[in-house]
Amino acid sequence: MSESPVSALWSNFLGESPRWYKQTIIAFLVLNPFILLGAGPVVAGWALVGEFIFTLALALRCYPLQPGGLLAIEGILLGLADPHSVYHEAEANFEVILLLMFMVAGIYFMKDLLLFVFTKILLNVRSKKFLAFLFSIVSAVLSAFLDALTVTAVLISVGVGFYAVFHRVASGASLLDQQHDHTHDRAVNTASENDLEAFRAFLRSLLMHGAVGTALGGVCTLVGEPQNLLIASVAGWDFQTFFMNMAPITMPVLVCGLITCVLLEMTGWFGYGALMPANVRQVLVEFDEGQQSNATPRTKMKLMVQAVVAGILVFSLALHLAAVGLIGLLVIVLLTAFNGITDEHDIGHAFQEALPFTALLVVFFAVVAVIHEQHLFTPVIDAVLAMSDEVRPAMFFLANGLLSAISDNVFVATVYISEIDAALKAGEIDRAEFDRLAIAINTGTNLPSVATPNGQAAFLFLLTSALAPLIRLSYGTMVIMALPYTIVLTGVGLLAVSIAL
Repeated sequence: MSESPVSALWSNFLGESPRWYKQTIIAFLVLNPFILLGAGPVVAGWALVGEFIFTLALALRCYPLQPGGLLAIEGILLGLADPHSVYHEAEANFEVILLLMFMVAGIYFMKDLLLFVFTKILLNVRSKKFLAFLFSIVSAVLSAFLDALTVTAVLISVGVGFYAVFHRVASGASLLDQQHDHTHDRAVNTASENDLEAFRAFLRSLLMHGAVGTALGGVCTLVGEPQNLLIASVAGWDFQTFFMNMAPITMPVLVCGLITCVLLEMTGWFGYGALMPANVRQVLVEFDEGQQSNATPRTKMKLMVQAVVAGILVFSLALHLAAVGLIGLLVIVLLTAFNGITDEHDIGHAFQEALPFTALLVVFFAVVAVIHEQHLFTPVIDAVLAMSDEVRPAMFFLANGLLSAISDNVFVATVYISEIDAALKAGEIDRAEFDRLAIAINTGTNLPSVATPNGQAAFLFLLTSALAPLIRLSYGTMVIMALPYTIVLTGVGLLAVSIAL
């Protein structure tokens, strides 16, 4: 008997997602108009934000683009946001979109060099504590002078490379099969299922240390995060002024964050502390030896070209010779031209990782447009501005952190810096007060926002990458693993803001 059209539609809706997930999304779509009619646009707006976060939390069940996109479309149809507002949000973040389109693809063509370098590091640094510390501090330094998303793209590329190497030996399944079948691993050859699970835990901990490191370094400098540049432009700060203004808060937080990294590895709490299994190390050793023995002049030249282009990349980013995305396009052109990659299909593979996330980011901008047009954050802003001068910086820090964790730190920073700039021009606050609040806004949007993948684009990128399902890194797992960092970064940041400002 042939399947009815209704059954076929139900089967196709959100693909292989669980039945309860499909029913939940449909319930959201059905209830939202009634919420709007019964409770008003503000409640409906908050409901939409909560529903979108639900789709992010279950990213391993279904990629958030489809359910989140349906919710965003409904929000626009209900009048909670205007399509022009969505375009304006995307336009305001055009540099981030360019970065995702081109820089991530550029890193893809550098994967051989990255795998070579990080294999040497993994095989030569035996102490997991020192290795975790190394991942964290290197990510922090790179993020301070480059860009958190670029650094995260490097971490993802390295993680996928290691997993692919081990998986080819440990399992009869291909890497692509592994991405689509998360419940079955056929352990053969030199490694067991336990080795694979332990290796996943090992990679999860390193990647989370690195991801938090991007936040630790990103808050320190004018170029570390997009909102830093925005705040600095409004405040009129140059690179040195920005760093010196932030240093009383960012330096203690950096030190405490690195100490937290080591303590987590020592205690093994919150999913950290996993060691690399001996069988995995042996696989990587044999892979490294095989790569060296099979190296040809052509493969060596490819690594040299990638190393030279990597130097050009760092130099260009450090001196900000162009927008990050355009520098990424430069990397693509140089690496493909001098490494003989001229087929468009070979080039196209590089874009597969970032473009789904780019589409998801634009959907996220639609939700941000709902927040903006319905003034969902206005009551919080007004309440903080009404407080006394002594507690304002600390309250701004906390309010920014809370709102950034559930929405987007760039948007929150934009709203808050605009409000205090208007207050300065209206004579409600003086310049000294403006500077204190600007510092609180920058640190508040960067530090407590590590609590969830929503607040940090780098975290969201990692969550929705092809690597996340391979190493079982879900939304809930990220929140749990980020929790100790959230407590330390928020607590130390709040204390430093209270004392310094």
